[in-house]
Amino acid sequence: MSRFLVIGGNGFIGSHLVDALVDRGHEVSVFDQFNGVEPRWKPADVEVISGDFLNVGDVRQALRGKEAVVHMLSTTDPASAEDDPTVDIRTNLLSSINLFQECVDAGVGHVYFPSSGGAIYGNQEAQIFSEDSPTFPLSPYAIGKLAIENYLGYFRRKYGLQSTIMRISNPYGTRQNPRKRQGIIPIFLRAILRGEPLTIMGDGSMERDYIYVEDLAAIMALMMSEEPKRTLYNVGSGVTLSVRELLETIRRVTGVDPQITMVETPSTFVQRVALDVSRLREDYHLPPLTPLEVGLAETWGEIRKLGH
Repeated sequence: MSRFLVIGGNGFIGSHLVDALVDRGHEVSVFDQFNGVEPRWKPADVEVISGDFLNVGDVRQALRGKEAVVHMLSTTDPASAEDDPTVDIRTNLLSSINLFQECVDAGVGHVYFPSSGGAIYGNQEAQIFSEDSPTFPLSPYAIGKLAIENYLGYFRRKYGLQSTIMRISNPYGTRQNPRKRQGIIPIFLRAILRGEPLTIMGDGSMERDYIYVEDLAAIMALMMSEEPKRTLYNVGSGVTLSVRELLETIRRVTGVDPQITMVETPSTFVQRVALDVSRLREDYHLPPLTPLEVGLAETWGEIRKLGH
């Protein structure tokens, strides 16, 4: 059993990871800026630490006595980082570097960083990207993620702070923040609920690897429960779907044939993200994954229940 601090643990992926870590017998604390928001995770025996990630003193206090840290918190999403890249640098990147220094000072043994497998590799001729593929991030969000990865490498070499980077594909599922402009699946499902047309970038041929959030959390908790084997992993389903194929499944799940609006693909969008997850499968005995139609039905059910 390890003492984990999950920074950003009340968010979409973070809250599911808290569930999975507790299920594996770990002692878990969550650092987040709750602001009156109730915890989204299920277990009762989780320490709640309310604080500001931009406040070094708050972070330092939260790190006391922790053995491992999961850095889930991001001050930006792809859209907000695109709107103002300097915000990502001033808040996300700088605060992450401060966090790593505080981890060194607090004697934290290991940092886990969920990075972006959906943006870091960029547009390349390769049909599938392994962890050894070159990185060509196109957007400010992806550039920032890769910079944080590289700083973790620096802290590993200079201070011996061990770290594991998880380049995650496109997660979807329950508990996703309705106010964020991130994730084609929740955006589509909420538009369908409101009777609004769906906006498709390009001709619908854009491809992504989708993974249900509970599967992702289970895989992450498994990796965190075993002796670290390598410092970098792609984490996804290993299967790609086009937007057109995804839309067909959404039609079956919702029973709705929505109106479609086609717009030009932004220059910073990646056409195809296909992750090679063979390293992950070689090193860990992975649980079976939730079929897309089942995961979409769960997500659609929550969105209808909450009405957003």
